[in-house]
Amino acid sequence: MDCRRTLSLGNYDADFRAALERLERDQSIARLWRKDPTLWKNEPDHQAIIANSLGWLGVAETMQSHVADLEAFAQEVKNAGFESCVVLGMGGSSLCPEVLARTFSSREGFPQLYVLDSTVPTAIRHLEQKINVGSTLFVVASKSSLTTEPQLFHRYFRDRVKRVKGDAAGANFVAITDPDSQLAREAAHGHFRRIFLDMPDIGGRYSALSYFGLVPFALMGGDVKTLLDRAVTAAGNCRDSVPLNENSGGQLGAALAALASTGRNKLTLVIPPPLNSLVLWIEHLLAESTGKEGKGMVPVAGEPLSSPDLYGDDRLFVYIHTDSTNNTDIDSKLSALEAAGHPVVRHTLRDALDLGEEFFLWEFATAIAASLFGVDPFDQPDVQETKANTARLLTEYAQNGSLTQQKLVVADATLRVFADAENCDTLRRGGSSLQSILMTHLARLNPGDYFAITQFIEELKNYESLLQEIRLVVRDEKKVATTTGYGPRFLHSTGQLHKGGPGNCLFLQLISEDINDIEVPGEKFSFGVLKQAQALGDFEAWATHHRRAIRIDLGRDVEKGLRRLLALVKESVAQPVAAAAVNK
Repeated sequence: MDCRRTLSLGNYDADFRAALERLERDQSIARLWRKDPTLWKNEPDHQAIIANSLGWLGVAETMQSHVADLEAFAQEVKNAGFESCVVLGMGGSSLCPEVLARTFSSREGFPQLYVLDSTVPTAIRHLEQKINVGSTLFVVASKSSLTTEPQLFHRYFRDRVKRVKGDAAGANFVAITDPDSQLAREAAHGHFRRIFLDMPDIGGRYSALSYFGLVPFALMGGDVKTLLDRAVTAAGNCRDSVPLNENSGGQLGAALAALASTGRNKLTLVIPPPLNSLVLWIEHLLAESTGKEGKGMVPVAGEPLSSPDLYGDDRLFVYIHTDSTNNTDIDSKLSALEAAGHPVVRHTLRDALDLGEEFFLWEFATAIAASLFGVDPFDQPDVQETKANTARLLTEYAQNGSLTQQKLVVADATLRVFADAENCDTLRRGGSSLQSILMTHLARLNPGDYFAITQFIEELKNYESLLQEIRLVVRDEKKVATTTGYGPRFLHSTGQLHKGGPGNCLFLQLISEDINDIEVPGEKFSFGVLKQAQALGDFEAWATHHRRAIRIDLGRDVEKGLRRLLALVKESVAQPVAAAAVNK
């Protein structure tokens, strides 16, 4: 049985039909397959980016001829006795492997797959505790090789492996990168076990079905052939020869854009296990592709479903699950949401290998939706802003031995709150205590806004549980969409949306002190300093865009800090605040 996909759009069906008619009139599907950059933009600079970004349309079919080679390489790695495989990447280079690692188990005898995309020192230490570096294969994944995190991860673990294996350390490394990149040259010089040169006309977030996604999947013993076969099937279902009323990618793209045009731009992803990590990949794809020029969809990942009265009229619900999953509670809640007038999209997959279809379908639909938004889905103009700020801060640290600090707004024995001058002035109108500052900040949430927590802490179950409580307290009381994102991962996904998308967001950045920091070989800064610079650099970018934001230092005991924050949020959300205190 094939995947089943249904659109239940209710009162928005006319908007959806209008979007389809526009696609038909503009011949959008045919132009996409022709790789026509004018589908999105007419400016030469955009067209140059777009023309070099559409290789993903045929990559699944191209990669079918490489399956035997990938399987042979995976067998070589297995026979060499590697127990673990760690992808060292960021954003588009690491999120697909993250989804595959969390969805599938490694086949017997094949390495356990891990992904490192965090600069938080405790996250790096905990990964090291799980592996034996001498029997670990490190996959350095970076398209341009200019991304800071993979560069430093590579340098750090190269040093660790060299201590064990000396000049033979290169045999523990694999590179996935573009032809003639710096990483390709370093890998050749360092005698890496293998260098995979990816198609240069594929951007990071559209690279799931290229070497970036497939090499890690092959190494864990994954069924690469079936994953690709199903992706090719999805591509066939999106061809311009397929009528629009049957074209799954065109239909989904039209629905996303049509609903967003009515104000329902908070795409709430409902994806239960075993596919639940897919939310990270879709979130990245949609946010970075559409969140620019003041437009965009806001992916809402990991927010549990509730009753219709807790949602505003800005939601679109997308439910993706396998046919064998028993989700009676989810089905019941979605039916209630439909009855209340909320649109719902449903994708029922045969099994987890249908992720191959989903990867292509969402890439195609996102490109179509972006054409209707009138934005370039292949650039990320505002991501660079945080990168530039971070680089400047690290240079200052190398010169001065310290990072520039923001103004302290208020502090108690557990938490410290910081903000830029504009936010600080606004927040102090409601009082100077920690409780009043937080109360005033949360009172700035308006209908149609969304509340974003960005946390530069390790991704642990006890922390995640507390973060979920905080976001749900705000959602239930304020009836706004809520998101969370672990730094620096989110900087390469929702970070674009935060700065370039609609300005209707209230931010809460969470940082912590690092007790056991880790030095970066060859640098004057540590991973802890890098993490702090990334967080501060992103906040500076928010300030440039006049975003409503505060920065909270949780201290050395992260769980204690989160519990204190949760208590304060519970006390704050229901309290009335004078209107003069919450002006934007």
